[in-house]
Amino acid sequence: MNRVDRLFGIVILLQARKYVPAERIAGQFNISVRTVYRDIKALAEQGIPVSFEVGRGYFLVPGYFLPPVGFTADEANALILLGTLGTALADQSIQPHVLTALQKVKVVLRGPAQDRVGHLADSIQLRVPEYREGNTTYLATIQAAIASRYVLELAYQDKAGEHTQRRIEPIGLVFYNFAWQLVGWCQLRGAYREFRVARMHRLTATTQPFTNQAPLSLANYLASLNLTDAG
Repeated sequence: MNRVDRLFGIVILLQARKYVPAERIAGQFNISVRTVYRDIKALAEQGIPVSFEVGRGYFLVPGYFLPPVGFTADEANALILLGTLGTALADQSIQPHVLTALQKVKVVLRGPAQDRVGHLADSIQLRVPEYREGNTTYLATIQAAIASRYVLELAYQDKAGEHTQRRIEPIGLVFYNFAWQLVGWCQLRGAYREFRVARMHRLTATTQPFTNQAPLSLANYLASLNLTDAG
């Protein structure tokens, strides 16, 4: 990647996240932290308002917005592949959004590029074992609760067949063994637990904030144990 593309990529990254540490920028673009400092300085010299907060990282000053841009052919092809995965592995609450997002990708493209992407989309299929999560309508609600840090209420049947009512403070979703697992702080058990989406019989989003004021990140949770279906 040349430097111009890298600088543009850094701006996109900063626009996508509230704070980005120098180490994360270095890792994403395979450069040294010293090079990150030089790149940030170069962006500032071009009038892009990048600031820094100790302990959090770099951020774009509120009010700055990079106008939308088109996709390269390789980027469009990658999104088509991801869209195929999303349609196959998401549930009914997510699938329509995947399809409309892919339509927007195609609209951005013009002429032969649009034709090629359309042909590629028709030429990729994903064959996966049948699993019940594809028939649920919960993933969109779960995603919104994770993003907003709101409590979820659900009726759940564990692997032993026991039915319980749970109030969960969700921190993430994990997909493994062809099943979606919700990870969150269970108010009933007073601990982090995993809940297989296919075993949920009812799920309701609340607007109640987390009671746990310092929730684990999903990465830290996964690092703390081997994945188990412990719900």
